[in-house]
Amino acid sequence: MASSHGKSELRFADWMSNLPESMHTIPLTNLAIPGSHDSFSFYIDESSPVGPEQTDAVQNFVSVFGTVAKKLMRKWLATQTMNFSSQLEAGVRFFDLRISTKPRDPDNELFFAHGLFSATVREGLEQIGAFLTAHAREVVFLDFNHFYGVQNLHHEKLVSMLREIFGEKLCPVVFAQEVSLQYLWEKEFQVLVFYHSPMALEVPFLWPGQMMPAPWANTTDTDKLIQFLQASVTDRRRKGTFFVSQVILTPKASTVMKGVGSGLRETITER
Repeated sequence: MASSHGKSELRFADWMSNLPESMHTIPLTNLAIPGSHDSFSFYIDESSPVGPEQTDAVQNFVSVFGTVAKKLMRKWLATQTMNFSSQLEAGVRFFDLRISTKPRDPDNELFFAHGLFSATVREGLEQIGAFLTAHAREVVFLDFNHFYGVQNLHHEKLVSMLREIFGEKLCPVVFAQEVSLQYLWEKEFQVLVFYHSPMALEVPFLWPGQMMPAPWANTTDTDKLIQFLQASVTDRRRKGTFFVSQVILTPKASTVMKGVGSGLRETITER
């Protein structure tokens, strides 16, 4: 049993390099790449302040109920159970990343954030970098799609961090249809960074955010989600770009209120 499990992990960790040769030259825009939503949310720091993107109602809720409120929030904020390394070993190659500064942080550190703060961006990127070094023919998509409290100096810090950690693995911007596994392997590129900020226009390896659109169904109804996905996939395929199919159900305020003590997993996922 242990041996079989090990072989399964190996297959997922190197699934790109193990694809049939006939798929090596297919544009990656034509392949379904597994990804994760709020990829960093396997860790939510309950001792952290509330993220700056949260509404006044949430800020007031936490100011009144403190730690209890944050524990309840965590049940709805954590959308992952595996860290970056484990996700990569399981085959995930697209990462949904939301970046924030922390209020009154003298170090101007960058954190992943989803309501509350997660790990530092450096910690997460270093995990991904270590995996790529060990799996030289695997490729990841890093989608930096939300920035909270991030100023120019923070963008510059993040760009410098990406250069430091990934170096020559970073793929510069080209036409999306040119990007195949064969193209990336020949040039030894392993990282495509999509950056939803004007900063993308200034850095050769930052792909503009519009090259990775992620239409969002914003529903708890599975039938509506499926209809939305079918329509958006058809539309995006015609345009020949990268795109994200968000196969996720999103709780409404009323959903959270009804299951406030249960959390996301019990209220939506397991349903």
